[in-house]
Formats: sequence, C-alpha cells, structure tokens
Amino acid sequence: MATLSFSLPKRWHSASVWLLYVVGLAPAAWTFYLGATDQLGADPVKTFELFLGLWAIRFLVLTLAVSPARDLLGWNYLRYRRALGLLCFYYVAMHFTVYMVLDQALDVSAVLDDVMKRPFIMFGMAGLVLLVPLAVTSNNLSIRKLGSKWIWLHKLIYIIAACGAVHFALSTKLLDLEQYVYVGLIILMILYRSYRPIMTARRRTAKRAATVAPKAA
Repeated sequence: MATLSFSLPKRWHSASVWLLYVVGLAPAAWTFYLGATDQLGADPVKTFELFLGLWAIRFLVLTLAVSPARDLLGWNYLRYRRALGLLCFYYVAMHFTVYMVLDQALDVSAVLDDVMKRPFIMFGMAGLVLLVPLAVTSNNLSIRKLGSKWIWLHKLIYIIAACGAVHFALSTKLLDLEQYVYVGLIILMILYRSYRPIMTARRRTAKRAATVAPKAA
C-alpha cells in the first residue's frame, strides 16, 4: 500500500519531537497569558479550565490514532506517540489543577459537593489517576525494567479514553458538533483496538496459507 506519511531525515527526528512539545504546549501558554491580561471574558477561570480539557481530549485522540493510522494508512508516526501521550497528561493535569486551585480554591468539601452534583467529574479524576503511572513510565528505562508488563500497563490508555469520553460528553447539557466528533473518534478507536487482534490473526493465517500453497502445488 502506498503511504502518504511525511518523512523527516533521521537526524531531525529528535528535534521534531521536542518541537512537538513546544507547539503542543503553546496553546496553554497563550491562553494563560490571555487570562492573566484579563482577555478571557467574564469567567476567565472556567474558560481556561474548559480550554485545557478540550486540548487534553485532542491529544488523547491523536495518541490513540497513531496505531490505526499506521495499520490502515501506512502512516508511521510511532516516534511521536510518547510525546502526544505526555502532552495529553500535561493538559489533563493542568485542567485538574485549575479546577482544584482556581475554581474550587482547594476546598475539599466544595469539591465533594460538586462531585455529588456532577458525577461526571469522577470519570475525569479516574482518568487522571490512571494516567499518572503511564506518564511516569513513559521513558526507555521503564520500558527496559518492566519488559512485557510495560505493554500491559499502557493498555490502560483505552480505559482512560473511555473515562475521558464520558467526562467530556457529560460536561455539558447539550453536545456540540466538536464533542460528537471527538467522542465518536474515541469510540471508533476503542472498537478498533478490540478488533485489532482478530485482524492481526487473520492476516497471519492468510500469510501462512499463501506460503504453504506454492509448496503444496
């Protein structure tokens, strides 16, 4: 299958990953500046909080899309998946920090009352808790030490994606088009991940059959 992926020279791979971090964090930095200079409207804290949550979902979608893009389209961007996943974590962490510090002023009782009124918050918190071990182990040392356990640990991303989709979908009374798109993409990629082992097994069977057929002839 012909691929349409954009390929950089190998010497630029490391620099391109660092550039992705800079570009990925730029929206948060710019919006923080707008908030600090009173340019985010009547409720800057809530606007900033929702903005960070939206970008967390975007990076979650991009992280999940790396494997399907490689399998189905031949676009090999695996070297960026770690950066995309960490950017997702950074935005989730910032989203939670703004909620706890600026929105709720670290008032635990107010947070508990808010969770009782809006249970979808629990799904967001569960997603953050599950993201922490993935972020901590997103390095070559952890991959070497954990071995095959690392792969199983990082499959938590699909549970995290489900928590994120529920949190995102229930965060407003009415879903807009962008929410439908992101939630729909997350559902499709979770379903694809469930189907992927079956697809891989069928490909292996077909390959073996193709190899055996000429010998039998």
